[in-house]
Amino acid sequence: MSGTDKTKTGFDLDGPAIILVEPQLGENIGMAARAMGNFALSRLRIVNPRDGWPNIAASRAAAGADHILERAELFETVEAAVADLDLLFATTARAHDQAKPVVAPDAAAREISGHVRVGGKAGILFGRERWGLTNDEVARANRIITFPVNPGFASLNLAQAVLLIGYEWFKLSTEGQLPFAMPERSERASQHQMEAFFENLVRELDRVEFLRPAEKRDTMLVNLRNIFFRMEPTKQDMHTLHGVIMAIAEGRKGPAKGGVLDSGQATRLRALLAEQGQGAPANEHSGTVRGLARLLRRNPTDAERMLWQALTRDRRFAGRFKRQTPVGRRIPDFVSFVHRIAIELVNANESEAIAADRASRRAWLEQRGYRVIEMKVGDVEADLEAELARLAGMLADAK
Repeated sequence: MSGTDKTKTGFDLDGPAIILVEPQLGENIGMAARAMGNFALSRLRIVNPRDGWPNIAASRAAAGADHILERAELFETVEAAVADLDLLFATTARAHDQAKPVVAPDAAAREISGHVRVGGKAGILFGRERWGLTNDEVARANRIITFPVNPGFASLNLAQAVLLIGYEWFKLSTEGQLPFAMPERSERASQHQMEAFFENLVRELDRVEFLRPAEKRDTMLVNLRNIFFRMEPTKQDMHTLHGVIMAIAEGRKGPAKGGVLDSGQATRLRALLAEQGQGAPANEHSGTVRGLARLLRRNPTDAERMLWQALTRDRRFAGRFKRQTPVGRRIPDFVSFVHRIAIELVNANESEAIAADRASRRAWLEQRGYRVIEMKVGDVEADLEAELARLAGMLADAK
């Protein structure tokens, strides 16, 4: 899994020291540092690394965790590396026949968390890649950590062992908080909206004689109804499904690449929609307004088409933006959910209704953490490259 969100601030937690005893490969040190970074562990201690220190292979494998390697402490002996600690765990896949508690990673994480919370200093020993920790090294520990793995194949890669420990500790320290959640959706569809859609669906299925034979019609209808009601669709979902059914029934083409209206007609359509909607979401108005909104999505203006083609083809932006995609109840011209940026195209001499509609949409988006960028249609048509450069700069600033 990849894709760090550079806009988010990482955790700064006071965790245990990770002590690597005589690691043999620089790559394993780097990958261990990367695992530490994943779970906000920052205190790395290295005992007598085989290939010396600093190690270029470790830096290459760290994948962005260079700050951990740069602050790593180097020791000649395990005794020196653990001298200041008052709670020490040793990780091992083998029984060392020593009379001390053996715990799983989650139990170790609980004890470490409580110990650090009251000012204690904890550390975890990880052994050599080929043979792990010696008996004397394990004897220095207060506890042994072992992993619930296949006993016939119990050896873990060094970085994997660090990652498992880090995961349990970080999950406990942050109460399992996930870094993101499902984006805000529109309101759940009402029973009335669901029934209206279902009646529309059944009417079209009857026209093509899908619900046959007659004795199975009722059962088929129950099954169909259950499919859609299990989905718990939103109002926007219902509008989309209505459009799908009508497009299939009428044989309409899908979203137009070039549109069936010219640019001037598409611009006037936007003005009409803003005047009819008076700044409120289209899904709260009549079928006429909803129809205008669907037609609008299928007919981009020249400037919108130019910008969309650039956003999809330019490597700086490809895959980051969507066109006419709902954000909650609002639909900006373009939106990047990754960067939380919305782009609005502004026509010259636009009506008060359009300006008010856009201002309302901007305020709504900004309240929810989106940065709204306005581009003048004339600027896009006259010097698209300059506008793209401006957008690229804003994306760089957002990182």
